[in-house]
Amino acid sequence: MDRQQIELVQQSFARAARLGPHVAATFYSELFAIEPALRPLFKGDMVVQGEKLMTMLGHIVSGLETPETLAAARDLAVRHVDYGVEPHHYVMVGTALMRTLRHELGAHLTPETRAAWAAAYQMVSDVMREAAYGSPRTV
Repeated sequence: MDRQQIELVQQSFARAARLGPHVAATFYSELFAIEPALRPLFKGDMVVQGEKLMTMLGHIVSGLETPETLAAARDLAVRHVDYGVEPHHYVMVGTALMRTLRHELGAHLTPETRAAWAAAYQMVSDVMREAAYGSPRTV
């Protein structure tokens, strides 16, 4: 990712983050519409889960250019294995994220911003899959 893409992701996330719980609810609605079988992986309060999602996204987005951020993503990926997350779930999560951004950002999700988010998600999901399963593109 280049600096312009990072800025586009950060600026658009700032807009989405203002809607916080609504964005998280949209994300999980999209995810469960794509793959209803994922619902049982989420055993806790979905409001709390949404807060965790937004916090982690905020952390990742704000530090896209720092190695420490990717280390946190690696740790998260390893924990997700224990919850039952499988490599192919990352594709579903990426699709749900992009649908959520399209829905929540509307016209603010320009083609350039969409491409920046796609690059960011690919980079982070590759790092996470490699940490959890040993290969970044095992789908």
